Amino acid sequence: MSSVRISADELRDAATRIFVACGVPLDDARLVGDSLVQADLWGHQSHGVLRVGWYVDRIRSGVMAGETKAEIVSDGGAVATLDGRDGVGQVIAARAAEEAIDRAGRHGIGVVAVRNSNHFGTAAYFTRMAPPRGCIGILTTNSSPAMAPWDGRGKLVGSNPWSIAAPLAGDRQMVLDIANTAVARGKIYLARNQNSKIPDGWAVGADGSPTRDPAEALLGAVLPMAAHKGYGISVMMDVLSGVLTGSGFGSAVNGPYQSVHPGRSGHLYMALNIASFSPMQEFEQRMADLVAELKSGSREGAEEVRYPGELESLAESRNSREGLLLPERTIADLRRVGDDLGVDVLGER
Repeated sequence: MSSVRISADELRDAATRIFVACGVPLDDARLVGDSLVQADLWGHQSHGVLRVGWYVDRIRSGVMAGETKAEIVSDGGAVATLDGRDGVGQVIAARAAEEAIDRAGRHGIGVVAVRNSNHFGTAAYFTRMAPPRGCIGILTTNSSPAMAPWDGRGKLVGSNPWSIAAPLAGDRQMVLDIANTAVARGKIYLARNQNSKIPDGWAVGADGSPTRDPAEALLGAVLPMAAHKGYGISVMMDVLSGVLTGSGFGSAVNGPYQSVHPGRSGHLYMALNIASFSPMQEFEQRMADLVAELKSGSREGAEEVRYPGELESLAESRNSREGLLLPERTIADLRRVGDDLGVDVLGER
């Protein structure tokens, strides 16, 4: 399938205007649009503007509130619980990040449990908010069932991703953002948009047989990463994100791919104030030593070893300079959503 080259600014403007048109306040619309385009810039199109239409459908059906009215319902100083009131996931996650980082500044650690939220895109967008303020950010979330329990059957366990971001010298960050399935389900939707096969080991069809057809995979289940280990980690992320927070868990969580049921997603955001553990300069030197040791393992004639998050930073620089190359279907879907809302976006090119 053919692709379209487009600038990040054009995409941000289009997404923002679409969300405003369906009732999202301007500042919130900008946040959501920026988070999606940032995922595209990092090279993770599965979590980028591909998702605009799904979010819009959920807002227009009423299962997700366009105007987010998240509220702190429990305040214990260093810890708090935030009820998202079925608002927009990105807006809720950003509020949780700010609360946790502020509390870490006062107490050394800040932990915010989130209930009644929605899908928030890429977790790294929010953990990356912590390092510029001298903190390590940790974020867990649950998601709608995508895989079967280990040695079981039926979709009962979410991919339940998590992210950790820590500062490096020079405004750089070391960032991990992973799902516990072999692949995020959004990558299967992206393969469908690209009209391409998926690799072996990603998913099984509805009959339980391995498949490389993205359409069959979407009717079946995604496989866990690292076999039973991925399954176990995913269950424990649901304990932190859903059970502990008082939100939905297991099959009670509903994803962004439908517009019938509230999300009931839960998150847990933790911020660690580095200065409460050791001087920042000492921490940054130790991080630099860690990176240098990792890169010393580079093989002759092969690409340089990259630390977690470095590939995304390189992709962002390249895509900002050259423009984003997106599947034609993704651009067509954005135009269709805009047309439905009476908003002219991304004119013919």
